Amino acid sequence: MEDLDKAQPQQIQVEIDEATAKGCYANLALLAHSETEFFFDFLLLQPQSPKTKVLSRIISSPVHAKRFLWALKDNIEKYEARFGPIKAGENPASAKSSKFYQ
Repeated sequence: MEDLDKAQPQQIQVEIDEATAKGCYANLALLAHSETEFFFDFLLLQPQSPKTKVLSRIISSPVHAKRFLWALKDNIEKYEARFGPIKAGENPASAKSSKFYQ
């Protein structure tokens, strides 16, 4: 058991194909969850158009969703330390009337 505690982090070799490496731009995300999974839908909402479609969906376990939250928070803090605060308005989670993050 002690050997596991002292184990070095494993390095992972990551490959990415050209189409995935190009990525896709999203300016809206819809999140949902069940007891066992989190769903992240990414969309592009264009001005003057009330219609959009899901460009990408990521399904993750609650454990990995929480780790993603930590990693995102860490990266935002590093970004703001380098480039200054991100002006995103008020946090909708603090408002009781709406939970829509736009």
